[in-house]
Amino acid sequence: MVEKRQITEKMMQIFFFCIASASITILFLIMIFLFKEGLPILNTVSVKEFLFGEYWYPTSEPADFGIFSLIVASLAVTFLSALISVPLGVMTAIYLAEIASHKVGEIVKPLVELLAALPSVVIGFFGMVLVAPFLQEVFDVPTGLNLFNAALMLAFMAVPTICSISEDAIHSVPVALKEASLALGATHLETIIKVIIPASISGICTGIILGMSRAVGETMVVLMIAGGAAMVPESVFDPVRPMPASIASEMGEAPIGSDHYYALFATGIVLFILTLIFNIIADYITNKYRQVGEASL
Repeated sequence: MVEKRQITEKMMQIFFFCIASASITILFLIMIFLFKEGLPILNTVSVKEFLFGEYWYPTSEPADFGIFSLIVASLAVTFLSALISVPLGVMTAIYLAEIASHKVGEIVKPLVELLAALPSVVIGFFGMVLVAPFLQEVFDVPTGLNLFNAALMLAFMAVPTICSISEDAIHSVPVALKEASLALGATHLETIIKVIIPASISGICTGIILGMSRAVGETMVVLMIAGGAAMVPESVFDPVRPMPASIASEMGEAPIGSDHYYALFATGIVLFILTLIFNIIADYITNKYRQVGEASL
């Protein structure tokens, strides 16, 4: 009986190991394919010219393969969307978990999470048809399809994830901590700031990571409402072309094996590396604040 149980446990370990290894294997194969198709562009342009070149004209004669404007656009859209979505998502989570009544929470939370169910193309249509004319009229800009519009729509997409995970993290804080703080004379606001948030900061950071990870690689929204101009923005109301939008809009027109084709895959490599760096930094911050939160308690 004992031997049979050990065999079963061993088989289950092997099974779960294979399942866990599958995702790593798939990621590794994608990396190999991405680098295989992207690195040949370095036979045409140098790494410096590719990363810091000012002009992206892949179909001109001679062609220009500088993606600096695309990199700046991706970073600017992500940073601006984070400035909007992180405070909004975290504060909404705090309100739903600690301030709102149970009845209000049952109404508001499903509405917030409903945003996560909206297809990105629907959000893109909303930004194109409603938000773009509004921005163009209110701020008197040449076009409403710009960096700010794209960042705003990406923020709407990230808020449900940030809010939902942050709220769950806040709810997971032991009630005894909150009651002890109130018993020592702290106000409700002081308890939220000095006890509940430090105790749940790791989960809040996880929600921010997942929310912003969706914004970093989002394609359809930035393709529809970012403006599509491969230029370094001087204002938040300038049209831009982030890397995912450039890849999606041009890949169908690039002949297989051409320099344009290789340049688009090389752009994907840069996007992959930037996303990897973002996740590493975010994971470091999460672990750091987890230790800080545990120490403060």
